Amino acid sequence: MALLGSQYASSDDEESEAPSKNGKAITASSIVAAPDVSLDVWSHCGGRVEKCANIMQDPMRLQLMLAKPTDTALTYNVPYADLARPSQGPSNPYQSTQGNVLKRKSALTGDAQEAVISDATFTAQHRTFQSLGYTKDPSINGAYVGDLVKAQALGGKDVVQMRPSKEESAAFRRKRQKKGDAGIVDGEGAYKGPWARYQDDQLYEDEAMLGEEELASDEEYIEEAIVPARSATVAKLTSDYQDDIANTETTEFHGTTQYDYQGRTYMHVPQDLDIDLRQEPGSQKNYIPKKLIHTWKSHTKAINALRFFPNSGHLLLSASADAKVKLWDVYHNRELLRTYSGHTKSVTDATFSPTGTHFLTGSYDRQMKLWDTETGACISRFQTSTKAVPHVLRFYPSTDTNEFLCGTSDKKIVQFDIRSGEMTQEYDHHLQAVNTITFVDENRRFITTSDDKSLRAWEYNIPVPIKFIAEPYMYSLVRASAHPNGKSVAFQSGDNQIVVYASTDRFRQNRKKCFRGHNNAGYAIDVGVSPDGQFLMSGDSGGYVCFWDWKSCKMWHKVSAHEGPVVCAQWHPKESSKVATAGVGGEIKYWD
Repeated sequence: MALLGSQYASSDDEESEAPSKNGKAITASSIVAAPDVSLDVWSHCGGRVEKCANIMQDPMRLQLMLAKPTDTALTYNVPYADLARPSQGPSNPYQSTQGNVLKRKSALTGDAQEAVISDATFTAQHRTFQSLGYTKDPSINGAYVGDLVKAQALGGKDVVQMRPSKEESAAFRRKRQKKGDAGIVDGEGAYKGPWARYQDDQLYEDEAMLGEEELASDEEYIEEAIVPARSATVAKLTSDYQDDIANTETTEFHGTTQYDYQGRTYMHVPQDLDIDLRQEPGSQKNYIPKKLIHTWKSHTKAINALRFFPNSGHLLLSASADAKVKLWDVYHNRELLRTYSGHTKSVTDATFSPTGTHFLTGSYDRQMKLWDTETGACISRFQTSTKAVPHVLRFYPSTDTNEFLCGTSDKKIVQFDIRSGEMTQEYDHHLQAVNTITFVDENRRFITTSDDKSLRAWEYNIPVPIKFIAEPYMYSLVRASAHPNGKSVAFQSGDNQIVVYASTDRFRQNRKKCFRGHNNAGYAIDVGVSPDGQFLMSGDSGGYVCFWDWKSCKMWHKVSAHEGPVVCAQWHPKESSKVATAGVGGEIKYWD
């Protein structure tokens, strides 16, 4: 048996040396590390003997070749230098001459040389080049790169050396007037604070007064070539919120007849229909609407809220950005019944009382008003102590209630009593404007969401939250709708999805229920659950109305409803497949 190398000896002292293939004995000095292979390698080269001669002329190289051309394993240890050697072309310029380690000086743009420089020096030279246009050359002492003319003019100083000395800074501060006493308003020693002037400014004022010239503003004498344009004064109505000084509310009846043959108004629930409007909500199976059956047109601007009459749904209330609130007939002639006027700015929200005899409206004029649904009279007005804009309004859902909640733009939820008109409670824990208020757990608790991307649960009349949810992945929850089973609430999230949270003690998110497939980013789009809890409905920024199956979370249907974004969508409380939608165009559409 041939040994692996000439430096190795047999493990058996008595074992005789193995003969070679040609019968001749091979001495230990002639044994190589590789097995004995044939030296007849020129047959593998064919006519390329001359080209291969420089590689195969070394006998050690000949024996280091593979035993067979078909072998896939090496029979000897190959040096790292041979493995890293290129098969063709010049040698690697970055190959180290000492050892087998490659030099780590190569870069995409060339040979990068290492240089030791502190972070402070590098930052100072980098800022010098950005501000002054030149910097020191780190490879040559005393040399500069960049704007050499400016470097010569400034003596090669960097931004740290260009700073004024402490004496110069103190002299500059002495030129400024004293800040004065904060307790003195006018006269000598009055408080000037950051508006204290410098001596140069005072000299400019004195020269202007001596020359009987009008004192210019700071911008005018710094850049005197710029002449300010004389523009008309912008009205306060377009630049700032304005208090509601028009305390005169009006109403107008548009219907055919105000009373029927028995002297009843439109408040009476009709009974001459093919459906019983006095049945329990959710008592019949719901279906997806497929066709448009009616369109109401009267508003001139976007509609912000749609509300069906409680329990029966024979009337529809709409609040618009044209500062009007209108009441529509859902059955019979489907006509406009009454217009309520009294706000001076866009109406943000409207909500019926549990009995429907009254309804509340909130507006950007910072006022909330309680209206009589039948007569159109404004019963009372409400306003927060900070005169905040009401974003969401909700009556306490009880037939004998006299209180309502208001979520405002100043991060608070305020509770009012409609009998006294006074504020009875204030819930102040949110960090930004409040978006939704939803009563849960048999009306003993309510959930609020805000622009601060959080969800808070409260006990009614207790101003301390019992649950606070704010996750890093959460977006603002802009609209909400409680499920009829009372166990969960669906929220319209700002990341184009609808999320579901439990309305029980833990208020956990149901991660298995997530409804996607619509676009809502940038809009406060309504979300609604069908009365039987089988379907979920939402508007869309592209003008669609989307329907999902509640159990499977799969999109069931998608209807092209409006030209602009659909921001309002409400299920009829008693009909099996009727919904009302509205968008930014001011039209209200009724689907079946």
